[in-house]
Amino acid sequence: MIRIEHLYKTYHADDPERRHEALKDINLTIDDGEVYGIIGESGAGKSTLVRTINLLERPSQGSIVIDGNDITDYTGKQLLDLRKNIGMIFQHFSLFAQRTVLGNVMFPMEVRGQKKDEARKRALELLDMVGLADRADNYPSQLSGGQQQRVAIARALANEPSIMLCDEATSALDTMTTKQILKLLHRVNKELGVTIILITHSMTVAEAICDRVAVIENGEIVEEGPTKDVFAHPQSHMARALLGLEDVDEDGRPVGEVDAFDAEMSREFSASLAASVTEGKAE
Repeated sequence: MIRIEHLYKTYHADDPERRHEALKDINLTIDDGEVYGIIGESGAGKSTLVRTINLLERPSQGSIVIDGNDITDYTGKQLLDLRKNIGMIFQHFSLFAQRTVLGNVMFPMEVRGQKKDEARKRALELLDMVGLADRADNYPSQLSGGQQQRVAIARALANEPSIMLCDEATSALDTMTTKQILKLLHRVNKELGVTIILITHSMTVAEAICDRVAVIENGEIVEEGPTKDVFAHPQSHMARALLGLEDVDEDGRPVGEVDAFDAEMSREFSASLAASVTEGKAE
């Protein structure tokens, strides 16, 4: 279980002119084996929040408790062990251009000091899982965006993590490829029991795969609950805006309901994407 309590992240805290509160009093509980979505517009604080979970960003105040241990002061070996247990994938894949697909997946195991033959065996198994066993000797530039993200998922699983952080993992992909990646993430969650924390600005992506969601706005959680409840009865202006039910201005203030046609199109697209991933659940 991940428990985040009274979490703050402030940049330039000692400079009044540059001071920026990126996260404000965040309180969340994420259960083991859950797919949890954190949703918001660009600049809302989504990525900052997810990067505090593996301490790529150090919180300014508050606690992050994973499996009963407060990790916020971890350094050295404790920090290395923590990051070994938390895989991460990014919007733009972050693969090593000079390494083959196989080399990219082997990299985390090499850093850990695993024997080369063992690392190679594990990497090939993971590439088979993500459907790229036949591309092991290719380089990232020879792959499509969806294929590169599959490599990134395999690499994130290399050290057998119990948690995977997905920071806008489908934002750079087309609709069909997004469906395929979401199906793969669902499989990772169900077959391997990995807890997935999914950062997205897309309510359709969240509805397709997440068990529960939190909506973040200006560094604060404005709504949280089971995905079906948030979608059926959104309480915050931001949730309504992300669902295409309400327009907001650049500061997140409501400016009225959207056109009925636009709202219906948004609902139809969301339902289609959710149905396509649901089909994958039976596979």
